[in-house]
Amino acid sequence: MTRIESKKVLVSASPEQTFAFLSDMNNIIHLLPEDKISNWQSDEKYCSFKIQNAYTISLEFKESTPHSSITYSSGSGSPFAFTLNVSLTEVDGKTEAQQICDANINPFLEMMVKGPLTNLFDYMADKLGKQF
Repeated sequence: MTRIESKKVLVSASPEQTFAFLSDMNNIIHLLPEDKISNWQSDEKYCSFKIQNAYTISLEFKESTPHSSITYSSGSGSPFAFTLNVSLTEVDGKTEAQQICDANINPFLEMMVKGPLTNLFDYMADKLGKQF
């Protein structure tokens, strides 16, 4: 199992507001690099997109603990199985957020995707920090 952790960011919103934003899968597009994403599809509990020159990724809302964590899982179109957990912690009325991805990737594929996925999760963390 490969673990990829994003950097921690401080979001200028309460955990309740951040949780509500991340609980609607339609909002995930606001966290992705527009110039590297195509074929976006979403509803409240599912999203799918193609990463430029790479794979189509699909995410499904799996479970949550109100205002503290959200877990997404890979959908049927993803090239490998994974879970993505977003941890939310209150810090002085704001929210500290971090993404942790556990992926079932073979060692060869891991060498190719770990760096780009780490960059993607850090980018998403930065965008989340600027959402509010």
